[in-house]
Amino acid sequence: MHVPARFAAIFISAAALLPAQNATEAGRFHVEHPTLLNLGFEWSIEGDANRNATVEVRFRPVGTAAWRPALPMLRIGGERVYRERESMSYVVPHGFAGSILNLAPKTRYECEFTMRDPDGVTGLAKQVVTVATRAEPQPFAGGRTLHVYPADHVGEKLEPSFIGLKAAYYGDGRGDWTAVRMKKAQPGDTLLIHAGLYRPERLNYVDPLSAPFTGTWSLSLKGTAEKPITIKGAGDGEAIFDGAGNGRLFEVMASQHHIFEGLTFRNTEVAIFAGEKEVLGAVGLTVRNCRFEDLGVGVWTENADSRDFYIADNLFLGREDQMRLIGWNQAGQRSAGIYPSHLLRSFFAIKVYGPGHIIAHNAIAYFHDGICISTYGPPDADPDRRASSIDIYRNDIHLSNDDFIETDGSAHNVRVFENRGVNAAHNGYSSQPVFGGPIYFFRNLLYQVPAGGPLKFSAAPAGMIVYHNTLIGEQTSRDPYSNTHFRNNLFLGRDTATNTKQHRGVMSWANATGNFSSDYNGFRPNPGVSKAYNWLAPAPGKIAHGAKPEDWKSFGTLAELREAVGQEQHGIEVDYDIFENLAPPDPGQRYRVYHAMDLNFRLKPGAKAVDTGQVLPTINDNFNGQAPDLGALEVGQPEPHYGPRWITWKPFYR
Repeated sequence: MHVPARFAAIFISAAALLPAQNATEAGRFHVEHPTLLNLGFEWSIEGDANRNATVEVRFRPVGTAAWRPALPMLRIGGERVYRERESMSYVVPHGFAGSILNLAPKTRYECEFTMRDPDGVTGLAKQVVTVATRAEPQPFAGGRTLHVYPADHVGEKLEPSFIGLKAAYYGDGRGDWTAVRMKKAQPGDTLLIHAGLYRPERLNYVDPLSAPFTGTWSLSLKGTAEKPITIKGAGDGEAIFDGAGNGRLFEVMASQHHIFEGLTFRNTEVAIFAGEKEVLGAVGLTVRNCRFEDLGVGVWTENADSRDFYIADNLFLGREDQMRLIGWNQAGQRSAGIYPSHLLRSFFAIKVYGPGHIIAHNAIAYFHDGICISTYGPPDADPDRRASSIDIYRNDIHLSNDDFIETDGSAHNVRVFENRGVNAAHNGYSSQPVFGGPIYFFRNLLYQVPAGGPLKFSAAPAGMIVYHNTLIGEQTSRDPYSNTHFRNNLFLGRDTATNTKQHRGVMSWANATGNFSSDYNGFRPNPGVSKAYNWLAPAPGKIAHGAKPEDWKSFGTLAELREAVGQEQHGIEVDYDIFENLAPPDPGQRYRVYHAMDLNFRLKPGAKAVDTGQVLPTINDNFNGQAPDLGALEVGQPEPHYGPRWITWKPFYR
């Protein structure tokens, strides 16, 4: 119908006065990049103004009959994620997002999603998709084998042989001739790096390793998922790439499907640079079973087109102080004669952006941060150019001057699980910010975070799922966050009230919207603290951003909080006697360094935290006893293997 111009404003004004649409209109359904163990999905919607729509999820391996339930998708949308200082503001689009967790690699699954709304659903209310989890990348068995030797090699060589990596990768060339690439490696080739030291003479015009002036090897060839280009230690001794103090050792942001395996990288600021923001990003990069030492950054991409990395079973050793826990802004330590802690010696071990990355079984120590997603900014409208469907698991992180793991800049379906973090000067697991979520934090361990708290939820993040973590420290941050849900966690205070001037409560919930939940958690308040539990939540229809101190409610006991706000109906208070043998960090030695080998996070059979959790499908289906235990470790089940699976010794010593 044509509307005359003079009446258009009247129609628009009338439309604005119509009641919000409570029925749900189902929109685009998106399958995210699979990982080895998990699958992620997004489903956009319109309507559902009263937010009572749900999406039930179930799945089964293809060819089997029985369906299994998964966690429901998280209702997202309308949350404002912002930080005024950087002029950043983003409103989460309406929809659902969620993951099917703890699957088997290289397996096809039939996944069913059913949308329901008491007010009605229009459009396609059921989605059924078949998606396969990934397989771990492997060298191509049928490709050529090229043998690489250091410049000072003496003795026999296996053929075809090359002096230095560049000659095997691009063809020989020195000086200006390094740009002439006449004998390129082919998809499926394996370059075996034989034992020795590969250190460019970067100021030598005719450097025998062909990395003049910068000392950087830039690799830009294209393998395929089936036929990657593999650069691998030959197994006849340690193959060491030494940057001689250069800026970047390898630059691979134009490459596709490369595998680095069994190598040592050292003496450089950035070992492997894989993507510049808004320029170019690598695809299918694998870094496995390698050693990184004496460097500023291990593996780094900031590009949204970087995707499907596999960074696993590596040892990263930075340059930060190994004997002291020094936060980057701890002015008191600077005045005590310790080096200026805001000056970085090592930045982070791993930082990524883009979808589909897997970061698993790495051991990381002596960096500012351990593992990061690039803060980046609001996500791209293209779902394949976001930090989504990323797995960070079974990493062992020791002594970070800031945080263990940062999911800052994530969009949807980032899974941080079964990691162990000991000694972080500021915070443990960070979401600063998250643009809608869900971000899953489950079955992580944390110990000794003296300055901040276990979870840094800052810059108004939205969509955090916090399940089954054992967190030794007080959750004290009062930065508001949205759409966050806590289940089956242990938060244990560290006696800061009795031995220091920091009279800390054990838990603060800072809900910015009315979408929140918290139950079945265990808390150990600090003795003598009258405000053990602190609560912020808006009145119905309001938001809590910009809340004043008087908007907070404080409670001395969990029972008082339960009565006042209706949360933690099944929550309990516990003490350190729930563990086989674990004591809190000594608050009188605030910056003391502890070692994971000395800590036992296992629950004592029959303890108060045993058999008191909530059943969460795909998270704790295999629990023992009458109900799941609280915390990261279930009684009677083995601990995860934290860190590289090839390390049989303890990488972090006193």
